[in-house]
Amino acid sequence: MKCDVILAGVGGQGVLSIAAIIARAATASGLNVRQSEVHGMAQRGGAVLAHLRISDSSIYCDLVPKGAADLIISMEHLESLRYLDFLSPDGAIVTASEEVHNIPDYPATEQIDSALKAFPKCTVIDAATRAKEAGLPKAVNMVMIGAASPHLPLSKEALENAIRQSFARKGEEVVAANLRAFAGV
Repeated sequence: MKCDVILAGVGGQGVLSIAAIIARAATASGLNVRQSEVHGMAQRGGAVLAHLRISDSSIYCDLVPKGAADLIISMEHLESLRYLDFLSPDGAIVTASEEVHNIPDYPATEQIDSALKAFPKCTVIDAATRAKEAGLPKAVNMVMIGAASPHLPLSKEALENAIRQSFARKGEEVVAANLRAFAGV
């Protein structure tokens, strides 16, 4: 078993937190994990990219080869399209519907939606609304983990435990809100 994931977004959206939580859940499940991240100008609204590789056998490289990603998880609508050359023919896309207009000539929403509809395994989530409904607007990234979880080789319990461990120091209310966001409340 192997699962190669590309995680994409804009600085401050929690892309690296998603990678860390999924990696923690995979490690706790006895799987091998490799992770690589690129976040250059992220603090200024720039692109953030993480490669996450999960396998029950050895992994020899941190980077997902082009055309091999089983899943793209994107925190920003347009960012999901930026890394399509990594997606395998059978791969899935799970993207938030939010847009961050951080570049000149940002395409119209209709253009992005049209491009995404060309992929049969594409799920677009209004993650911001779901996070607010869960009681923690910052938990958009937890909504995205929940939405992507059917495509991951990890149990719901392993992901929930990783979320608990990641937020335990912030108190039980924060943990509970993140778990509600993960559940898609």
